[in-house]
Amino acid sequence: MYALTNAQAVIIGIANYLQINRLPPTVLADAQDIYNLLVDPKHCGYPKENVRLLLDSEATQAAIRQTLVDLAAHGDPDATVFFYISSHGGQIESGPSAGEYLLPVDTVYTSADSLVQTALSGAEFTKALRRIPARKMVVVFDCCHSGGIGQPKDVAASELKSFPESYYETLKTGRGRVILAASRSNEYSWILPSASNSLFTQHLLAGLRGGAPGPGGVIRIFDLFNYVQPRVVADRSDQHPLFKAELEENFPVGLYLGGKAPALPTPMAASDDSVYDVFVSYRQQEPDKSWVRKTLLPKLEAEGVKTCIDYRDFRLGAALIKEMQRAVLQSRYSLAVLTSAYLQSNFTDFENVLAQHLGLEKGQRRLLAIMREECAPELRLRAQLWLDMTNDDEFEMNVQRLVYELRQSPGK
Repeated sequence: MYALTNAQAVIIGIANYLQINRLPPTVLADAQDIYNLLVDPKHCGYPKENVRLLLDSEATQAAIRQTLVDLAAHGDPDATVFFYISSHGGQIESGPSAGEYLLPVDTVYTSADSLVQTALSGAEFTKALRRIPARKMVVVFDCCHSGGIGQPKDVAASELKSFPESYYETLKTGRGRVILAASRSNEYSWILPSASNSLFTQHLLAGLRGGAPGPGGVIRIFDLFNYVQPRVVADRSDQHPLFKAELEENFPVGLYLGGKAPALPTPMAASDDSVYDVFVSYRQQEPDKSWVRKTLLPKLEAEGVKTCIDYRDFRLGAALIKEMQRAVLQSRYSLAVLTSAYLQSNFTDFENVLAQHLGLEKGQRRLLAIMREECAPELRLRAQLWLDMTNDDEFEMNVQRLVYELRQSPGK
């Protein structure tokens, strides 16, 4: 079973500000419920000692700064970091103090200077996040602004408004950084009547409780957003959650029901021109060859995946280029096994280019990729999400995620 032993989280909820306008108590419920779910071993499974909850009086400027310092000091590139904040936030639009600000509980806003001294500037927060080495980081915002900082806020209307989108673009910089926001910059984040959570967090919680897909026993970031976004929009057509990322791997953000692997979808019936589920494109040299043929292939076929592979399924005496073309055309997907050697081969390049072009012609995802070793694919491959299979300890979980994807329609 997969375990999130190397996962950390910071959850911040501020409603009862000391010197500026207060927010609805739902803000605190959102933060508390996110915390409870993350540390629950029957759900997300974060180690409780690695998760810090800062509510109201605990969420001072000094405490938030120290928490960010601690994350940078104790993190590593393989860590997962989940940062959630529901509070006041916004921007000063002009003057020497112009910019975005997060507002701790002890923020003073009698002037621009007092704000600068007692808030956390967007620039400072961005730098703090960039010091955290984790390559699996999710930052979730449910912050408000109303034309500027500290504007009167109608608590009875139960609205939270987001940061400008340009700030999220700045924050996402760095490999494996994902920014989720409750709404667009010109929209409100709503709390529906009689609801115990804000609309966005309500669906975020439901996704983490098992609503989002969990192949391999984990919930991955893109799958989570795909669950949350359409449900929020269905409930409020004027609220659109945002996803900003410098993302390659669709990484896990929590366990699925404590690490249980859900049942995989039923294999799809092949269409008239689809003989195989997947054609495996790899470099025929060691160690790539042995790993694909002796480790990956048997596992896929044990799961009922109809696999096309060169050494077994290419016809003897036929032109190699024509066999590659036939394999791509007759397979629902092509799977690129990315390694440094793979990227240096003209033959493998031909295979994935053909699959990409076929996908464009048909409006489908025909090329999938797994990262077998750390390497630097060119732009057209970096433009798609891949599955990180560099860690053999996570092989079983990742195979389940791969099989789940291979059983989806390429048009989805």
